[in-house]
Amino acid sequence: MKKLQGTGVALTTPFKQDKSVDVQALEQLVYFQVENGIDYLVVLGTTAETPTLSTEEKQLVKQTVKRANNGRIPMVLGVGGNDTKAIVEQVQAVEKDDYQAILSVSPYYNKPSQEGIYQHYKAIAQASPLPILLYNVPSRTGTNMDYHTTLRLAKEVPNIIGIKEASGNIVQIMHLLQGRPKDFLIISGDDATALPTVLLGGDGVISVLGQAFPQRYSRMIRQGLEGNYKEANTIQYQLLDVMELIFKEGNPVGIKALLSLLGVINTPKVRLPLVSATEGLQRELKAYSEYMKK
Repeated sequence: MKKLQGTGVALTTPFKQDKSVDVQALEQLVYFQVENGIDYLVVLGTTAETPTLSTEEKQLVKQTVKRANNGRIPMVLGVGGNDTKAIVEQVQAVEKDDYQAILSVSPYYNKPSQEGIYQHYKAIAQASPLPILLYNVPSRTGTNMDYHTTLRLAKEVPNIIGIKEASGNIVQIMHLLQGRPKDFLIISGDDATALPTVLLGGDGVISVLGQAFPQRYSRMIRQGLEGNYKEANTIQYQLLDVMELIFKEGNPVGIKALLSLLGVINTPKVRLPLVSATEGLQRELKAYSEYMKK
C-alpha cells in the first residue's frame, strides 16, 4: 500500500454561517490539498465532525470530495464506532472503487479489553471489501490499543494493512516498528510525533495541520522519508508551536479557525457540543499565520 505512504490529511467539514455543509468551501479545501503536495485524503474522519453529520450530509461530503479530487490522489474513508455489528454493515456498503482503504477507530466509551478490540477488528476486516487501517487514539476512545494487540492483528488478519497510531507514545511506536510484518504501515496520527515516527522508520502521517500548510508539511514528511533529517527538522521546528495551538481548544476547533484565517474555508464554524475558538486563540493563530508569511 505504497499509495498511503507520505502525508495524508484528515479533512474538516466546512460549515456556512448557519452551520450547514459548505460544499463550495469543501471543494476549495480539497483543491488546496491536491495542488500543494498532499499524498492522499481521509474523508469523514474525526476531524470532519462526523458524529454530528446526518446520513445525508455524510453522503454529500463523500460526493463533494470525490468530485473535487477527480481521481487525482488516493482517498481513505473513515468508518468507525463502538457497535461492531453496525460497523460491519457499514463497511460492506462502502463504494469500494472510490477508496484505497477504510480507517476505523478503536471502539470508544465501551472500554473493551484487548481481546475485545482484537475481535472487533477481526470481524470488520473479514467483512470489508477494502483493506483496513487500524486507528488508535486513546485520548478520545478511553482505551489504548496495546502494541501486542496491534501486532497480533497485523500478523493474523490479512486484510489489516496498517495503523494510524495517535497515542503519542514514542516507545509504543518503536515497539510497533520493531515487530511489524513486512509492508505493514505505521502511520502517525499525531502531528507532533509525525516526523519522529518517520525518522524512526514509519511510513508517514494522517495529519490535521497538514491541510493548512500542505506544501510545507508534506515536504517535511517527504524529506524525513528520504533521510534528509536537517531540512525535515528545520520545518518541524517552524511548525511546532502551531501543532500545539490548533489542539489547544480541541479538534477541529483550532484547525478550522486557522483555515478560516488563511482564507482556505469561509467560516470557522463548528457544531455543538464544540464551540468556536476563543478570541485569544484566534489572535495567537493570526500572529502565527502572519509569521509564516514572512
